[in-house]
Amino acid sequence: MTRMLHFSNRLVIGGLLCVLFFGCTQKPSDSTRTDDQGSATTLDVTPRIERVLTREERDQLTPDDVIKILKEGNQRFVSGTLTSRDHSQQARKAALGQHPKAVILSCLDSRIPVEDAFDRGIGDVFVARVAGNFENTDILGSMEFGCKVVGAKLILVLGHEHCGAIKGAIDNVELGNITAMLSNIRPAVEHFADYKGEKTGENDEFVHMVTEQNVRMTMANIRAKSPILNEMVSNGELKIVGGIYNMETGTVTFLE
Repeated sequence: MTRMLHFSNRLVIGGLLCVLFFGCTQKPSDSTRTDDQGSATTLDVTPRIERVLTREERDQLTPDDVIKILKEGNQRFVSGTLTSRDHSQQARKAALGQHPKAVILSCLDSRIPVEDAFDRGIGDVFVARVAGNFENTDILGSMEFGCKVVGAKLILVLGHEHCGAIKGAIDNVELGNITAMLSNIRPAVEHFADYKGEKTGENDEFVHMVTEQNVRMTMANIRAKSPILNEMVSNGELKIVGGIYNMETGTVTFLE
């Protein structure tokens, strides 16, 4: 009996050691995954990027360089080849300073992962968000800080297809503070007073037209309402561009 108890104890201890050091349940290695066809593919699990952009690196960039970087990053996002990053290390290394390349003004919409959409990491871009991606005093002040004080080289106004704020402005939605918010988008709707089609949020063509016009008006308003940013554009230190995010594909089309 005693010998059986000793043997049982050894089995328990052996089992614990197995769990602690080796794991008794088989699971795929961290370096493999199973694709949709059930085949195992090898992954590089070592993060490729763990540092953040330095001031010197950012200052060497031109506004056109930043546009190119964002376009190439969006292509990687669409193709599913996002850069591997060690966000934990990046967060630590960015703690004492930041040197972003760009300010991106996006809609509030949760379906637009701004940093991922351009394959950017921690410390790469400033992101401002408001439903309908329009400018106001607070956002203009934030842009002036990001560009004039910190040194970002680009402002991107990013609209998107199927925007609820755009549809709300088209349909004259009235609800609490949403009413006042949508008034910022109404000029883009009124721009198409002569449009002969159906002016409702159900008309995808009209929604797209207003979405694009809202981006263009916001770009113009940024320059008109911020002498600081306008001067930076005039001096070639800054560019203000617009883009439309496609919900189905993740592609960002930059406006000419």
